Amino acid sequence: MHFPGLNMGIGGLSQLSSAETRSISAENPDGRKNGGGRSMEGTGAVAARELGQGWKLAPSINIPGKATALLAHIDGPGVIQHIWLTVHPTAWRRLVLRCYWDDEETPSVETPLGDFFANGWGERCNITSLAVAVNPAGGFNCYWEMPFRTRARITVENLSPEPVNGFYYQITYALTEIPATSAYLHAQWRRSNPLPYQTVHTLLDGITGQGHYVGTYLAWGVNNTGWWGEGEIKFYLDGDEWPTICGTGTEDYFGGAWNFEFPPGQYGVFTGPYSGLPQVIKPDGLYRSQQRFGMYRWHIMDPIRFQTDLRVTIQALGWRAALEGKPRYLPLQDDIASTAFWYQSEPHAPFPVFPDLNACEVV
Repeated sequence: MHFPGLNMGIGGLSQLSSAETRSISAENPDGRKNGGGRSMEGTGAVAARELGQGWKLAPSINIPGKATALLAHIDGPGVIQHIWLTVHPTAWRRLVLRCYWDDEETPSVETPLGDFFANGWGERCNITSLAVAVNPAGGFNCYWEMPFRTRARITVENLSPEPVNGFYYQITYALTEIPATSAYLHAQWRRSNPLPYQTVHTLLDGITGQGHYVGTYLAWGVNNTGWWGEGEIKFYLDGDEWPTICGTGTEDYFGGAWNFEFPPGQYGVFTGPYSGLPQVIKPDGLYRSQQRFGMYRWHIMDPIRFQTDLRVTIQALGWRAALEGKPRYLPLQDDIASTAFWYQSEPHAPFPVFPDLNACEVV
């Protein structure tokens, strides 16, 4: 199956093709044909000292503090089809993933590493979905199609002064012609911590061009007691003053209902092809004082099309005590980090300035 608007998916596995498959890793950093396993040194050199070249001398890389590692630089045309990587969870909010398509100066993808793979809290949760799979024990897999026409560049920046050691990765791509109608993948991360009283969290604003919105991941930390998900998600399309698409509640947007409560008295954790509540982190009565949640919704079968511009917001609403027998909403001041995924034509509008380590990290 392929994602809407793209034509490079696996829909015709029985069809022969002139495309050429390549893969980048620490063992073949430029992905060239006949280039794998040639390393003479690397993070596995000590373990392979009795075996020599070809025996897993460079399975991973180390990223120094305050440094940026170049994971991939690929001449096109082509399409990235799968990214696998793993690194210790303490690095998931310290590392920033960026993807640049063709010769653009600013990234089209810019998110903390963990949030891109729907693991924003620095604690692993398994995910089984079409776009993202997270498998035991911390294997991050991305299946978003990423076409490019002249080149692709992928980097990881270490925001911390401390090194990140043991970063394993593999990026598989096809060198092939790209249809004229194919759009470029974009992803943007924003955080409200805490969300100011009686305001909405903005996932996207100022997006210009033609495209379609394909996914949302939220890492949501609750700062009040009681149910927290009455808020509506809203999509403002092509000059809207009022939203064209307005949700009915947070859990409803993510494919659930009635507070995700199943069985009674607990959250029904689930992970599916298109939506999930894969993570519920509960207070421990000592150091953990707040509930934290991870939720995703992939618009693979129902992309939200826009022709000129897009803005996306979500409310944070709970409940106050009733007055005169009538219920009242409570605007919440929660910790909400969002990662929004969309495809669009280039050029894209500039992203907000990416926050520093203190604004990203989980505390």
